[in-house]
Amino acid sequence: MIHNSSFVDKKAKIGNNVKVGPFCYIGPNVELQEDVELISNVHIEGNTKIGKGTKIFPFASIGTMPQDLKYKGESNSVLIGENNMIREYVTINPGTEGGGGETVIGNNCLFMISSHIAHDCKVGNNVVIANNVPLGGHVTLEDSVVIGGNSAVQQFTRIGRLAMIGGMTGVLKDVIPFGLSFGNRNYLQGINLIGLRRKKYENKKILELDTAYKKIFSSDKLHENLANINGEFKKNDLVKEVIDFIEKDKKRPICTPLSK
Repeated sequence: MIHNSSFVDKKAKIGNNVKVGPFCYIGPNVELQEDVELISNVHIEGNTKIGKGTKIFPFASIGTMPQDLKYKGESNSVLIGENNMIREYVTINPGTEGGGGETVIGNNCLFMISSHIAHDCKVGNNVVIANNVPLGGHVTLEDSVVIGGNSAVQQFTRIGRLAMIGGMTGVLKDVIPFGLSFGNRNYLQGINLIGLRRKKYENKKILELDTAYKKIFSSDKLHENLANINGEFKKNDLVKEVIDFIEKDKKRPICTPLSK
């Protein structure tokens, strides 16, 4: 069902049971898969693909050119998965040549009012981004990340799986999987124990992760501390995930607890 006040280019691919409300614009290279719903006043252009069941609220803008002065009109795209909720005034930009040309979003995410997904971001599944949160270019959010309102994530930052960012936090350093991060300039405040229990991980694994966390961040010599635990928690996949995250990109600063 397409409202007669909306413009849908004849070249756009529109799936079954798509609903396009009043005053929407759908460009020629857009694909809306089945059961996508645009409430009203939604603008979608560029090479943009939106997965089935995604619902987009008024004044969202998706696929317009990236806010990067290095962008020179090269081919790029936005790929959005299934069953996402994209609320009012959300903006999602496509990629650039320097970041692989794609902005990619997974499934079952919630982007609240006025959040911004910049060029070349990679967002996993089940991510929740609260009101007024911008992601800078090239940011990576792994699955089940939650970011509180009025926070801001600096370009190239990585946030690991099941991490939580408190409201009004400036995220300048990478946050480990399962980490809790807060502050005007983000610091680490422990492990997301509640989130892990909700995911039904064994209590023994969670307690071992908490012990490993304390050892890893026992001093500012992070990689030396990792070497010192040398296989102590090798059977714990949660600990391994944290270690792998830290060691994956040694050039990036890692968010740590406040110094005592």
